[in-house]
Amino acid sequence: MSVIPSILAPILCSAYGAARRTGNCCTAALGVFALGLGLSAAPAAAERFRLVALGDSLTQGYGLPTEDGFVPQLESWLQENGLEVEVINAGVSGDTTAGGLARMDWTLSEPVDAMLVTLGGNDLLRGLNPAASRENLEGILTRLQREQIPAMLIGLPAPGNYGPEFKLAFERMYIDLAGQFDVPMVPNFMQPMTDKADEGASFNDLMQEDHIHPNAEGVQLIVGHLGPKVADFLQPLLPGGS
Repeated sequence: MSVIPSILAPILCSAYGAARRTGNCCTAALGVFALGLGLSAAPAAAERFRLVALGDSLTQGYGLPTEDGFVPQLESWLQENGLEVEVINAGVSGDTTAGGLARMDWTLSEPVDAMLVTLGGNDLLRGLNPAASRENLEGILTRLQREQIPAMLIGLPAPGNYGPEFKLAFERMYIDLAGQFDVPMVPNFMQPMTDKADEGASFNDLMQEDHIHPNAEGVQLIVGHLGPKVADFLQPLLPGGS
């Protein structure tokens, strides 16, 4: 049996101490031994950029197989277009802007590199005061600004049946908040459907039977509309971005 060189004795002693502290003799000993020999351990795999989508059922993928929902389709689109991004589904069916604000601590409990804020649809369905919706979105954006998390705001147009004042106030809140916080904004999550309606065509073929939530094909068109805008938002934030 060969004698351990004196230069390695302190290393192995250190390894033994680490092993006792961690309970993993092999890992600790080998790790310290490698450091003592000047060997570099294999670098850990770089974590993928985490984009969190904070929203309601439109984000969550209500009524669809998981792979057909907004988040998986957006992630696939971004990766197919060369952006190494993991999109995290923080959509909760039925959530309002107030609900999104209330769960910010939970949403930020894991690392967040950037966030899409896609709330407001349920505020619309319930006819909630746009002033309250605006206050809630402002609270979300204020928190993200304080945490230095880049944000992108995605809105919805209001129907005319609530009256012109409601419609103006609801749609203006996204524009005003984007300017206030200097964040990129897309005014209409459902733009492909709106485009068909503006052309006098039905978009029922893009919707589920409830006529509220898009089907898989509808989501694909939404992602095709939003994907380039989200990519423009993310590009400067990614490693090597400019």
